Amino acid sequence: MKRKADELVRAAEAVHLHGRAHKGIDPKGGDVIVPGGMFRYQVVVRGERVYIVQITYLGY
Repeated sequence: MKRKADELVRAAEAVHLHGRAHKGIDPKGGDVIVPGGMFRYQVVVRGERVYIVQITYLGY
């Protein structure tokens, strides 16, 4: 899961190099499927953050 999170952060940096100067709306978040569950994330460009807003454990 850490590798997926690192990948999301690198992608956000590549698209929004100067996050605090960003004037547009934040990109749509998404879902990432991982073994045994999934997590939902939201990118906040001006805050230079990627937030995990939901973690779902399916137990298998």
